[in-house]
Amino acid sequence: MASLFSLLALFVFSALHYSSCVNGGETHSRFHSITLDSLQPSDTCSSMPTALDGNRLPIVHRHGPCSPFTNRRKINHKQTLRHDLARVNSLHRKHSVSKKKDVTSRFSTNVTIPDRVGLPLSTMDYIVTVGYGTPTKNFSVIFDTGSDISWIQCKPCVGECYPQHDQLFDPSQSSTYANVSCSSDDCSLIGGTCDTSNVCIYTVQYGDGSYSAGFFAQETLTLTPSSILKKFEFGCGELNQGLFGSVAGLIGLGRNKVSLASQASPVYGKAFSYCLPEFNGTTGFLTIGAQQQYPGVKFTPMLTNPSYPSFYFVELIGISVGGHNLSIPPTVFASPGTIIDSGTVLTYLPPTAYSALRDKFRSLMTSYKMAPPFDILDTCYDFRGESVIIIPALELQFGGGVTLEISFSGTLLSLSPSQTCLTFVPTQSDDEFSIIGNLQQRSTEVVYDLENEMIGFGPELSCS
Repeated sequence: MASLFSLLALFVFSALHYSSCVNGGETHSRFHSITLDSLQPSDTCSSMPTALDGNRLPIVHRHGPCSPFTNRRKINHKQTLRHDLARVNSLHRKHSVSKKKDVTSRFSTNVTIPDRVGLPLSTMDYIVTVGYGTPTKNFSVIFDTGSDISWIQCKPCVGECYPQHDQLFDPSQSSTYANVSCSSDDCSLIGGTCDTSNVCIYTVQYGDGSYSAGFFAQETLTLTPSSILKKFEFGCGELNQGLFGSVAGLIGLGRNKVSLASQASPVYGKAFSYCLPEFNGTTGFLTIGAQQQYPGVKFTPMLTNPSYPSFYFVELIGISVGGHNLSIPPTVFASPGTIIDSGTVLTYLPPTAYSALRDKFRSLMTSYKMAPPFDILDTCYDFRGESVIIIPALELQFGGGVTLEISFSGTLLSLSPSQTCLTFVPTQSDDEFSIIGNLQQRSTEVVYDLENEMIGFGPELSCS
């Protein structure tokens, strides 16, 4: 049962957010009042994805009820956490080549797939639909801010390909397809190799062993019916294998020159933004290009780490729990830095920062029964018997006076009726950079202003 304090708070304020002054206004205690049902995944799609205006694409969760895939699987939380941790371990390593694997294929030279320390794809669950070719064919693809090269599976796929929901792209049926020369600057930029006809061959291997290889090519990319990008460079993969699910490929939104964000900038402006849906049964959006205005969005500097040039670093300087600023030395965040990543699920903090957050959160949740830890999640609660729960609001504080308030669905993850856990975990050491995951980005418009090197956070939105 909820404590008397919780019931009185719900009765008096009857709002999603409330605050009360403490010690003459020095600290403001802030909480979320939510129903337990709101933490449960939905079985129905409340807003079907439809084509949006201009260069804005609908976003859906690939395992949710709005997904175009008919073979959606029930989410295995333990597997998701294992894959998420593998991605984090990959993010913390540089993208260096440790060994190579030769794969015989139809190419006029053997494809050498580098065993790069790349990023596992199995936790990247948000997808968009784009069109390739003339006439255009639509494909559902993952989008990832931690990747640069975009690619889709292509016919004839005589090497090997994994099963996907859409039909394979057939470059021979498109009037605008063209291979990229091996002598081009972009072929060198992606580490491409040459076949005997001087055609560029790309290879990408991810941290979970998945890989894609094929021709590096140019094609017409249709974002929406009114937004078409010509001569878009991408990988036409004829040799693909791994944990991709039913998606046709990937759209890379990293900081490299070949990413969609960079290639689209001369036409649409050097920016992109997205809003991840708060629940799996709703839709969000991805906007490619700069907008004239971003109402309510506040910007913090976008930082660069030469060791990780494709990642988006931000200046995380503090955390508050229930309105209480945590006593965390600034050097805990400053030295390793912090990235924001669309493909990581949880938020990972240096142990010193995480311990402070966890301890404060627990101290404000003593009226609820704790549950055993679940895998890497060590702060869990048994809310059975509760209809309404009250949890402290979490805020991430950035340079420039910018604050990102985490929604309640980004604070707690419901694993079962008897186990709901805090969605923050520690990194292996204080020397590893923090990672702001996609759960904590939900229902917020995240704006990547590449022109001015700023990242913005908008007010809590419905995303539709």
